[in-house]
Amino acid sequence: MSSFLEQLHRAKAERAARDVDPLREKVEAIVRGMEAVSTFALLDLLGLPKTTSNGRRIAPTMRTLGFVPIKSRRLMPGGYRDTVTRGWARPLREPPSKQCNKVGSLHTKPDQTDERKACHVQSCEP
Repeated sequence: MSSFLEQLHRAKAERAARDVDPLREKVEAIVRGMEAVSTFALLDLLGLPKTTSNGRRIAPTMRTLGFVPIKSRRLMPGGYRDTVTRGWARPLREPPSKQCNKVGSLHTKPDQTDERKACHVQSCEP
């Protein structure tokens, strides 16, 4: 059983997190399991008006959830040529900040262990 002060601090921290990004919990629940979603559909699911300001409001939330902004015809039902909509998609690769420099590492040839050469094989060493 926690003391009253511990419960008070916990509630304060939860409220501060909610005040920083009030839409995060709702957006996170909606996009769970989705690979891509249009901004229009996301605003519709959230019940917000489809305005530029609301699109900008959800942008930081989507970035923190790991989505990247895209323009696509496939997000719009019946999208054809000039019908392009903006939306969000999960990246296929990891963001660059999590990858290491993978060019020009030294590897040994499989038949000779003493001879080393620079090659194009990508490896990540800590």
